[in-house]
Amino acid sequence: MGRVSAQDWARAALDALAEDGFAAVAVEPVAARLGVTKGSFYWHFANRRKLIEAALALWEADSEQIIANLWEITDPARRMRTLLGAAFGDPRDAAIAFRLIGAADDPAVAEVARRVTARRLEVMRQTLEELGQSPDLARRRVLAGYGVYVGVAALRRIGMLDDPAEFVETAVAEMGLDLPR
Repeated sequence: MGRVSAQDWARAALDALAEDGFAAVAVEPVAARLGVTKGSFYWHFANRRKLIEAALALWEADSEQIIANLWEITDPARRMRTLLGAAFGDPRDAAIAFRLIGAADDPAVAEVARRVTARRLEVMRQTLEELGQSPDLARRRVLAGYGVYVGVAALRRIGMLDDPAEFVETAVAEMGLDLPR
């Protein structure tokens, strides 16, 4: 592969996290995933913890970019359909969210998971309010919808579900929406 950057390491760490959990976010397995020696790791990071922090920062930055792109969609119905399609169509991100929730005993992990989840819920809540739902109803529906998202990730992890995208229509209906496709 040649020379790899700190961001390459962080992205590979996120892939390992999504597939096999935090135990897989270790120097040697991530180096093997990248096709480099572990010496490359120490050029960029002092220790495993710094790699995990970089991976979490990258996941948060990726999430913020998705949110920024969503706000460019002025029609709230189209924004919500796009959001749900992206969420249920990206099993990697759902797996990362699920893994972070499972590792919430670590205060640093919990803080990132909390921050990203809060931002995602806020976008959804504001969009439902733009579509005419009361703040309280929007809040409850968003929490239920996000619970489905994480639950689908859990079911996928144990092999009970192959295609999470099939839940987009269910999520739309559960949020009380009649959104165009």
